[in-house]
Amino acid sequence: MDKAQVIASLAGDLNATEQSVDEAITRATTLVQSMIGGRTAMNVSPVVGAEAQAKAMEAIAALAAARQAMVACHEELAKDHRRMGYGTYAGSESKTGDGTRPPTTGEHRLRAV
Repeated sequence: MDKAQVIASLAGDLNATEQSVDEAITRATTLVQSMIGGRTAMNVSPVVGAEAQAKAMEAIAALAAARQAMVACHEELAKDHRRMGYGTYAGSESKTGDGTRPPTTGEHRLRAV
C-alpha cells in the first residue's frame, strides 16, 4: 500500500467511526422519545420508567463525550497530516493540471438530517 492508500483508508475508518457515533446518538435520543411517548400514550405517571429514562440520558451524555473525543482525534490527525507535508486535502481533492482545485461535490459538507 502506498501513502495515499494508507491515508485514504485511515480517513475512511475515521469517517465511519464518526458516523457510527452520530447514529448511536440518534438512536439513543429516539429511545428516550419513545419512552416519553409510550408513557404518555399509556397515560402513565412520569414516575414510571424515570430511572430507565435517566440511564438512557446518561448514555446520551457518554455518547456526546465520545463524539467530542472523535472530533478531537480528527483534529489531531489533520494536524499530523499537515505536519507530514501532505497538505489539507488528499486523494480526489488534489489540484487539477491548471493548478486549480476541482469543484467539490458537497459530500464533505454538513448536511441536514
